[in-house]
Amino acid sequence: MIAQILKLLSFSAQERRKIRRPVPELPDKINAIHIRAMQGHVADQVLWGDILLKSIYLPPDPERARRWYEIAAAAGYAPAHNMVGRCCHFGWGGAVDLDAAARAYARAAALGDLWGNYNLAIMTMRGIGMKVDLPRALALFRSGAERGHAKSMNLLARFIEEGWHTPRNPKLALDWYRRSAEGGDYRGQHNYATALCAMGREEEAYDWWDKAVIDATSDILLAMQRQLATHQTGRAVTILDRVAARLRDLGLSSQT
Repeated sequence: MIAQILKLLSFSAQERRKIRRPVPELPDKINAIHIRAMQGHVADQVLWGDILLKSIYLPPDPERARRWYEIAAAAGYAPAHNMVGRCCHFGWGGAVDLDAAARAYARAAALGDLWGNYNLAIMTMRGIGMKVDLPRALALFRSGAERGHAKSMNLLARFIEEGWHTPRNPKLALDWYRRSAEGGDYRGQHNYATALCAMGREEEAYDWWDKAVIDATSDILLAMQRQLATHQTGRAVTILDRVAARLRDLGLSSQT
């Protein structure tokens, strides 16, 4: 609480007025989050930041969202450090600062936040604001996967499947893809389905592609199209129709 107060006092009077300014009438459950955030509850401060960042209830206000994340981070709340990292990474509420993003993700990871760990691993794997360091990325993905983070499981599986700085082991990779798919990651679901299909287990593959369609981003939807385009079964056609509908919703056209 003291750290939060000090953080709030470090803002200018104008900034403090922005943080505390009245908000429009909100649904009771959303207003309750705002009240608890004002009372110093760190989890609600992050939730309130999320609402300010992107919500149907309020116009987007990334600057105020970022301030709330910073207040909760000052209290040592790990998910808030991750969101500060996201703000620095993508320029939400301020300038893009990749060094600051990496530091914030690293702090979140050190405090046990799996999303901060994952986001730091992505930056490390892709060389975003730093040199590519695949061994470090592998260690981070493994750490997240072993603690149950589904997206980390998918990337760990990819490292193992390709033999990137670890012995290539298709059987172990398949197991991690399965665990990622069961954990709800649409990329893991697509990759697991692809592997199952290659093994001749098409009906199981269709089950996982069916699930992946719901949340998949355009790159995975297009990859699914390519995989399913050669299948002539009724189920494959049905899934392809759903993929095409999702692509239309995203303003994209099919590639088949």
